[in-house]
Amino acid sequence: MCGAGARAAELEIHYTAIQKILAREVFTQDGRRYVRGSPAAKCSFAYLEHPELRGDNGRLSLKARFTGRSALGVFGRCIGMGDSFDVYITAVPYYHNQSIGLKDVRVEGRAPQGAPRTGYYVRRVCAALGDSLRQQFEYRVGDQAKRLLEQTAPDAAYRQELLDFSVPRVQVMPDALIVTVDFRLAVK
Repeated sequence: MCGAGARAAELEIHYTAIQKILAREVFTQDGRRYVRGSPAAKCSFAYLEHPELRGDNGRLSLKARFTGRSALGVFGRCIGMGDSFDVYITAVPYYHNQSIGLKDVRVEGRAPQGAPRTGYYVRRVCAALGDSLRQQFEYRVGDQAKRLLEQTAPDAAYRQELLDFSVPRVQVMPDALIVTVDFRLAVK
């Protein structure tokens, strides 16, 4: 019998592939991800666009353009706050409950030249984005693995069953995410 570590395999998922998935599944409204409101809301909305993902010192780093407005509609005009700036989001991916989540999420607003942006609105936006990502981001990798590994051809004389699945390690590299998976698949 092999030791428990003998079953592990590494998946190297390049950020270019993850960006394509983000564009197709997350930034779906004309290349935007609405975090508040919708395209129809003229005075109260917030969205991210133009995501760029990379690894930076062991952390995932996402740069995106934030545009938002928190205003009231008065006689056809929007009265209130609004702004547009780059946000830099960094986080550490980790595995729990059959999912990959994000911890130690940090969000910072910056001007196009890279100088930090401050102010009441920017601080509130960054705090809200950080809380949202920590609580809402969850990639159900266990469910995806089960769906993929238990797939058989329609006329197959056997079936496949995923018996065990875990992710002992998620490592952030400069150009790819390395996910170590450990699983046991029974073919019956």
